[in-house]
Amino acid sequence: MSDEFRTNLLGPDATLLPEETELLARVAAGDEAEDLAAGFPASSLPWAILADEAFAEGRTIESYAYARTGYHRGLDALRRNGWRGVGPVPWSHEPNRGFLRALYALGRAARAIGESGEAERITVFLNDSDPKALAALEA
Repeated sequence: MSDEFRTNLLGPDATLLPEETELLARVAAGDEAEDLAAGFPASSLPWAILADEAFAEGRTIESYAYARTGYHRGLDALRRNGWRGVGPVPWSHEPNRGFLRALYALGRAARAIGESGEAERITVFLNDSDPKALAALEA
């Protein structure tokens, strides 16, 4: 593993999700988010895109539901790739961004519906995953 993804020599290695080349090509081609989610339901990225679109349109509850789906799909993917519930999930590794986007969207929607405890837990999880992720997502 590259030193870029090792933040704590005593802690667990960073979890790096695999590339999703076909999905990214479909995103770049402008496919609709609903089609992406139907074609790649195990990926967090389409669900994060749906969550962002719904939130931007004021559909907060739908955003929350999409983000929660993306979050759980991401947890499944992380576990399949060696994550044991702790350790870095770096933003700099592009395949991790779908999960981190879904996590951020879940916290944003939770905050919007008054779930402040959940929003705080998600902020901690996001910062534990990668302290640079929040700034990148809010930029």
